[in-house]
Amino acid sequence: MSASVSKPPAAPQKPVTAALHGIARSDDYAWLKDTEWQRVMREPETLDPDIRAYLEAENAYTDAFLAPYKTLREALVAEMRGRMKEDDSSVPAPDGAWAYYRRYVEGGEHPLYCRVPRDDQTAEVLLLDGNHEAEGQAYFQIGDCEHSHDHRRLAYTLDLNGSERYRLFVRDIATGAVIDGPIEDAHGAVIWAADGETVFYTVIDENQRPYQVRRHRIGSAPEGDAVVYEESDPGFFVDLGESESRRFVMISAHDHTTSEVHLIEAAAPESEPRLVAARERGIEYDVALRGDRLFILTNADGATDFKIMTAPLETPQRAAWRDWLPHEAGTYVRAQLLFAGHHVRLERVGGLPRIVVTDLESGVAHTIAFEEEAYDLSLLPGYEFETETVRFVYSSMTTPAQTFDYDMRTRTRTLRKTQEVPSGHDPADYVTRRLTAASHDGAEVPVSLLHRRATPLDGSAPLLLYGYGAYGHAIPAAFSTNRLSLVDRGFVYAIAHIRGGSDCGYGWYLDGKLAKKTNTFADFVAAAEHLIAERYTAKGRIAAHGGSAGGMLMGAVANQRPDLFASIVAEVPFVDVLNTMCDRDLPLTPPEWPEWGNPIEDEDAYRTIAAYAPYENVTAKAYPAIFATAGLTDPRVTYWEPAKWIAKLRRLKTDGNPLLLHTNMEAGHGGASGRFRRLVEVAMAYAFVLAVAGKT
Repeated sequence: MSASVSKPPAAPQKPVTAALHGIARSDDYAWLKDTEWQRVMREPETLDPDIRAYLEAENAYTDAFLAPYKTLREALVAEMRGRMKEDDSSVPAPDGAWAYYRRYVEGGEHPLYCRVPRDDQTAEVLLLDGNHEAEGQAYFQIGDCEHSHDHRRLAYTLDLNGSERYRLFVRDIATGAVIDGPIEDAHGAVIWAADGETVFYTVIDENQRPYQVRRHRIGSAPEGDAVVYEESDPGFFVDLGESESRRFVMISAHDHTTSEVHLIEAAAPESEPRLVAARERGIEYDVALRGDRLFILTNADGATDFKIMTAPLETPQRAAWRDWLPHEAGTYVRAQLLFAGHHVRLERVGGLPRIVVTDLESGVAHTIAFEEEAYDLSLLPGYEFETETVRFVYSSMTTPAQTFDYDMRTRTRTLRKTQEVPSGHDPADYVTRRLTAASHDGAEVPVSLLHRRATPLDGSAPLLLYGYGAYGHAIPAAFSTNRLSLVDRGFVYAIAHIRGGSDCGYGWYLDGKLAKKTNTFADFVAAAEHLIAERYTAKGRIAAHGGSAGGMLMGAVANQRPDLFASIVAEVPFVDVLNTMCDRDLPLTPPEWPEWGNPIEDEDAYRTIAAYAPYENVTAKAYPAIFATAGLTDPRVTYWEPAKWIAKLRRLKTDGNPLLLHTNMEAGHGGASGRFRRLVEVAMAYAFVLAVAGKT
């Protein structure tokens, strides 16, 4: 690989020393964190000029390096876009006399929210035009969009700079006029009360944490909105939802290991929230309701892989909970949906998902089964409670997404939609497999694979290995059109289902957090070594890819086993773990102490994090080629984490491999907004990987 580029920027060293537990640490690049970062989240133009100059210099260097691959990047964007059905639409979801859906127009970046009469699918009513709303905006994202129970009004939220600080509006559907808003600093879901005159919404504080639920009467001044619930613990975030029957508005307060639910009667929006069960450290639960009976999905009583309990609505406290679906080790119950006559749960067994339907009258349960080696399933909650139909989506790494309506009574499925790939896709041209790699302690790590049937498996193929491994998030073996751009160029694409995720159950998550975090990194290395041993690739032919907490994984394996990898793509990487977890003012720090440990109060946690934190452990040695990204208004992984990491790597590394940082100065954690603009960023990363692999 060769490219003519200018000299890379060098960030000035301005050492700042801090001490904790009698341990001193010096940070040469702490100055890259703007002292007024909260203001920058709201007003990006206020970023300190010296910091802006450095980030823009890194962007210019990245642009110069990638300039010779302009044609390749354009080709990648064109082929990825060619696999997208531009005028795509979701399957309409019935709700009373109407059916609601989202669709895109050809050339449109953003979705249109629409409805049609249930019995006349041709008489469309346009509710919200994302493309029109986005005009003139450098960044635009629709957060939530919900119609009122009486179908007269639409509440929706908009993010205009990527900070996830939303503005709430209400629109009259009949006239199309905005009749309320903006209400500032909204976050997450918007839930309607039954009267069609009241909405509930969450509010974020100065440090970007959702901490309040407020009640708003349409047409009233938002300054007078009642605070329905306020969370006093900065380690707990607040979310909103509603029961499947819409009888209750549900308030959830939670961190990563503990939760608490409050209920408000939707027909009595001014009533006080009712507590289901007081929070107990380490106990998670969520609820569904049928009549006056609660169905509680929980890990209480040592149910590591969760179970389902029931309790009367009148006495919902923990003492009244009784087993309905007992705990079964190895069967991880991930989610539940409740209908008038049926209970549906999504489980993960042996690393693969399945759906189980239970008839609530007879108690008879049955499983919806699939046959591929590796696949993904997801439930799509609808609007209707009195129905015998549940909707789900199936896909695999070779099979485009299929949306089914499943009759829970007759046990028959109806295919409602198959994801179209306009440029053509024949699943028979590809192979998907599931392997297992033995980790350092004998744990069997699943690895999902995709490659063209014609790709030689003699060790000569380049391979991209993706990993995440945090927060109990399982990485699905699902279909992706974008990754075909690598696979069609001879790559093997692999997903390492490592600990820290819940791919093999909740215990799999517990084995990859806190003091056991290093299992995550060891599992990823084991997956890489197994793929080399099985001749899917060779040492030094692997591109490693991860984002956010998966970006921390990238930083860790770059420090620990740089010899395995040709290149590393670290998107918005959480690499400055120790400094972030020692700063209680940052948005996610208190809520994430249960995930990583609290190094402020716990010396053991401090030493554990310090031993693996990617930024802390950069040393003078050879590293793979690295491409990192950041978002200026990112509240989850702040822009200075990847900026500091790259600055330190640039100073210390001893090799001549390329080291690139691209900061989106107009976006946050998710990168560019808009489905086509996002492809430009994907193409940058893919072009980098292909260039390093000599596949340009």
